[in-house]
Amino acid sequence: MKNPIEHLNKIFDNRVRLGVMSTLMVNEEINFNDLKQLMDVTDGNLASHLSTLEEHGYIKVHKGFIGRKTNTTYSITKAGEKAFKEHIEALENMIRGIR
Repeated sequence: MKNPIEHLNKIFDNRVRLGVMSTLMVNEEINFNDLKQLMDVTDGNLASHLSTLEEHGYIKVHKGFIGRKTNTTYSITKAGEKAFKEHIEALENMIRGIR
């Protein structure tokens, strides 16, 4: 029998990345400041986790302006959605004891 944890995605082990992905699953996009407030983390901490998710192709970064202020928003990619759903499914299967 297979070990149920082998289906978990290591990228989503971290609570901030898990929170970001969960937020993006239910929001089309969200800006940096709203995410920072939601996750209750520092700029640097959030930026580092967002970089990891972007490097893996799980989120898209959109840089723009609102007036003269920069506005960076994030959205989930198809690959990110698929990977996150698989991760959640693996967690659910672990909880139910399904291998």
